[in-house]
Amino acid sequence: MAQETAENGILGDFDGNGTKEYAYTKVRDCTDECDGKCETTIYFSDKKIKPFMVSPAYDGTLYNLGDLNEDGKDELGFYPGWCTSCWRGFLVYTLTKTGWKTLVPSISTHCSQWEDEKFPIKKDPKKKGYVIITSSQWEDDDIRIKSTSVKVN
Repeated sequence: MAQETAENGILGDFDGNGTKEYAYTKVRDCTDECDGKCETTIYFSDKKIKPFMVSPAYDGTLYNLGDLNEDGKDELGFYPGWCTSCWRGFLVYTLTKTGWKTLVPSISTHCSQWEDEKFPIKKDPKKKGYVIITSSQWEDDDIRIKSTSVKVN
């Protein structure tokens, strides 16, 4: 199961070298009302791992998603914070030779999905190389939570 951000960051082996490092966030140019650029940079305790920025984001929650694509590295989940909406995209990143890339497109989530403890992504236990994506969608004047299995490698 995904591990959520602790106060000093989230621990994981994001580069696959067998040593765990911390990922942590810093927000730049953002007020409590989400005015400004609202850029959140994700940094790593291992300085060889390049930080990257998510914008707009008023901080957010990091998750160690485990090794979703069987490449020997933990994937990093980020749920961006924002001031005005319950709809937010859950982001899933994997470290490649050229830097951080999204593993899957942004997953649309609504806070009701989180309240129901329906996490946006996990390995598909029945199909190797697949993940189950759970997203929130607006259908028939209501929020529907749907899951689908998607190939990742």
